[in-house]
Amino acid sequence: MNKTIHLTVAEALAKYLAAQKIEINGKIEQLFGAAFAIFGHGNVTCFGQQLKNISDKIPTWRGQNEQSMAIAAIAYAKANQRRRIGIATSSIGPGATNMLTAAGVAHTNRLPLLLISGDAYVSRLPDPVLQQPVNFDDPSITAIDAFKPLTRYWDRIISPSQLMHTLPQALDVLLDPAMCGPVFLGLPQDIQGVAYYFPTVFFTDKIHRIRRPEPEVWALEEAKSLLLQAKKPLIISGGGVHYSLATDELAEMAIKHNIPVVETIAGRATMLQDTPLNAGPIGVTGSDSANHMANEADVILAIGTRLQDFTTGSWTVFKHPDMKLISINVGRFDAIKHQSFPILGDAKICMAKLSVLLGDWRSSKLWSDKAKKESDDWKDLVHRRTHPQAGGLLPSLSSYAEVIGKLNHLMEQGDTVLTAAGGLPAELAMNWQSYQIGKFDIDFGYSCMGYEIAGGWGAKMANPNKEVIVLVGDGSYLMQNSDIYSSVLTGHKMIVVVCDNGGFAVINKLQQNTGNESFNNLLADCRRPEGKVARVDFAKHAEAQGAISEKLTSIIEFDAAFARAKAADRTYVIVVDIDPVSPAAWSQCDCWWEVGLPEVTHSKEAAKKVSDWEAGRSAQRRGV
Repeated sequence: MNKTIHLTVAEALAKYLAAQKIEINGKIEQLFGAAFAIFGHGNVTCFGQQLKNISDKIPTWRGQNEQSMAIAAIAYAKANQRRRIGIATSSIGPGATNMLTAAGVAHTNRLPLLLISGDAYVSRLPDPVLQQPVNFDDPSITAIDAFKPLTRYWDRIISPSQLMHTLPQALDVLLDPAMCGPVFLGLPQDIQGVAYYFPTVFFTDKIHRIRRPEPEVWALEEAKSLLLQAKKPLIISGGGVHYSLATDELAEMAIKHNIPVVETIAGRATMLQDTPLNAGPIGVTGSDSANHMANEADVILAIGTRLQDFTTGSWTVFKHPDMKLISINVGRFDAIKHQSFPILGDAKICMAKLSVLLGDWRSSKLWSDKAKKESDDWKDLVHRRTHPQAGGLLPSLSSYAEVIGKLNHLMEQGDTVLTAAGGLPAELAMNWQSYQIGKFDIDFGYSCMGYEIAGGWGAKMANPNKEVIVLVGDGSYLMQNSDIYSSVLTGHKMIVVVCDNGGFAVINKLQQNTGNESFNNLLADCRRPEGKVARVDFAKHAEAQGAISEKLTSIIEFDAAFARAKAADRTYVIVVDIDPVSPAAWSQCDCWWEVGLPEVTHSKEAAKKVSDWEAGRSAQRRGV
């Protein structure tokens, strides 16, 4: 007879989560390495106590905002290459819906995240309860239904026995390399405390391992045939190379077959920058070197990438009329797009098997020589951007590129650099020189303002003995900064560099470049009283949250300030003023990006800018 144990839903959920383990490099770890919680009437009375009871296995950290907690959990998972997972739990109502943006971040970037929130009563006897929006047409709908389009797996627990079905399914989605994404579990308040006789075997420790799906032989043979005919093959390395732990295989395949490599934003730092075949970052926020290689390539081998519009220049960067696309991807949806020749499987295994099939074949030396020449030109440009005194491109006090150049040389092995939205993702992607594999995080799938500081907090949990350096603009800082306090409170020290350019400067540039007038982006151009523009003292604000901080008066002071930040015992914030009108690096990149523009304009200047922009569409490939 099966043994059972009498547990509430909340007890059973916590006990099950604590029993999940994962093998990483031969070592067994807790699968869920961190939980983040803000308690309220939807999760404090039952589930909150159970998190305390398992805190020796899964530590729970208190955040200041549900969105930022969930973002911290995402960055934690990303820093662990999807092999350890974070949990975020909230009350009902606004506490739950605050996590919707984070669900979008995880879903877009294919990252695991377990979201658990309270919900209204199944009995409906006390309806409507506090913070419950009522749907007049369908009383079964509550606020948590909004998570359905933003999660890979969604369930509302209305019966204790349901856990025995839904929890293994939820775990499999979180760990499946093809389906990986956020999971949402709703816990109605009157169900969390209901007890049930669960089989004890359900709570036995389980050790998980990430699956590595094998490719079909015929698909590899088809790719081999295309590559053997290629005159100018090119590898596009995406984030999937990181998650497959396949960076060694990428370098080996490229070198063995003499195939140049370009990187997406998610794929940055999959190959060291001094590798002669690394032609730089591709796309709108990339480099002319990578884009020029893509312009001429006749066979593209895309590995672990969604081929997002910033990567492909809205599908204008591939200009060879007969270009063939081979897509290695563990996810079917991403593999078959844009008339590709798909290879469904794990990147590490696929590259190894394809390389064996290709034997001693190598692409031409002329092609790889072009990659090196293009890359050298790009590196020279990066040097002039990041050292303006050398090339005179940026005469102003400081620029994003100058700050990035400083960090690139000051960071040590094992340190992580992280950013997300505004002008910084483009500047970091375009100017960074990868001296180490990984340790590079840009959220540019969802490009979420507010990811930066919260993400830094989560990344630090995954890298407790190394520095995490956060680059954040003033706009993103004002949206979400309270995890400076979280990091001080919990002892997760990070270095935050605030680049203050007085508003949403990158969008102001897009506004101007498309024929529009500056409006409501820079602080100077928004509706306000006449007179001096009110500015935030970010150094004092960070200090008020318990951090150590300083405001630089000159970029010359940066090296010494960074040394003080490295030596500090808690989060350290460095504020740098950035010129809001100096040319953005992305505007100097030879790559088009489709942005919705009006067919009718009312000035010659605007009409010309729209016409010039639309001229780039002529190279756009058609596909699905």
